[in-house]
Amino acid sequence: MNVRADFPQLTRFINGKPIVYLDSTATSLKPRSVIDKINEYYTQYTANVFRGIYTTSEEATSEYEKAREKVATFIHATPHEIVFTRSTTESLNLLAYSLHPKEVVASILEHHSNFVPWQQLSYLTVWDPEKPIDSVMTNKTDIFAITAVSNVTGIIMPIKDIVRTVKGINPKCLIVVDAAQAVPHMPVDVADWGADFVAFSSHKMLGPTGVGVLWGRRQLLEEMKPFNYGGEMISEVHVDRTVFKEPPHKFEAGTPHIAGVIGLGAAVDYLTKLGMDNVRKHEEELVSYAIKKFKEVRGLRFVGPDIRSGVFAFTMEKVHPHDIAQILNEDNIFVRAGNHCAMPLHEHLGIVATARASFYVYTTKEDIDALILGLQKIQKLFS
Repeated sequence: MNVRADFPQLTRFINGKPIVYLDSTATSLKPRSVIDKINEYYTQYTANVFRGIYTTSEEATSEYEKAREKVATFIHATPHEIVFTRSTTESLNLLAYSLHPKEVVASILEHHSNFVPWQQLSYLTVWDPEKPIDSVMTNKTDIFAITAVSNVTGIIMPIKDIVRTVKGINPKCLIVVDAAQAVPHMPVDVADWGADFVAFSSHKMLGPTGVGVLWGRRQLLEEMKPFNYGGEMISEVHVDRTVFKEPPHKFEAGTPHIAGVIGLGAAVDYLTKLGMDNVRKHEEELVSYAIKKFKEVRGLRFVGPDIRSGVFAFTMEKVHPHDIAQILNEDNIFVRAGNHCAMPLHEHLGIVATARASFYVYTTKEDIDALILGLQKIQKLFS
């Protein structure tokens, strides 16, 4: 996938060396088309959306709502089911506060954003995917929270099968999918999944930071109370009562990240042009290559299956993950180190921390080669 020229940051040299960016699971780089689209809003039609009856406000509103339509098409949904938030985290918190569930099941794989809100507001039971779902679910389970792709192990969960199983045990249980690591990397059809809510983020799919998406079934969104209250999400306000707008605007109080949403629309355009089947194929080729190359590094162990998304969390004998990341940084090889906002999973695996390399559309086999050379250098330093 020859797209590197579209990403300005990849032309940067630090201390005379090029950048090898391997932290796309945390946040992706941005193509020029997204940057230009954001700049267009700030230079051509900066105005608040919905509120103005003048030209630039109408232009901004049109671009904002076009982005909603693009996102909906991208995941096979309808625009009135697409709520814009600040992040996947806010999308999931919106659900936790609006639904007020009493009993929740979440998998051990979850990112903290799909774990902590349920833990704080509900009775939480943790599911180990190696065990049957009916070992943790009851007819009182309100929410089943599951990640589509782990940001640590890279495992791709069979969401459609999980939904079928959960609904078979308890048809009233609502299924919440964290798709932050799925929507950017593979075709996603929320209608086919059959879940009730799906959350993901702009900044992990070539778009700007500060924008999240919550997809929800229309009927459920209509029944839910808003998470935030204020301007723009209301139809009428009187001294004694308030009438809220219909979804999705009911959940979008205040001035949104207008430029960010418009930038997300441009990111969707870019990914649509590439084709998500091609994005996934590119990632599969990189994963296959990386697995072979990792075997050349003595004492390296990565967690998770061979069939995975393009994320590898790994450990090296005698070397702390933070040391791995710091030494690689000397050669501008950028990886993440820590628990990756998945501390329960690390505890479950008996690992304090891991280093993590992750790929995306602009990643090449040469990037992986550079990583392997860097790891072999570390291996010699600590042997």
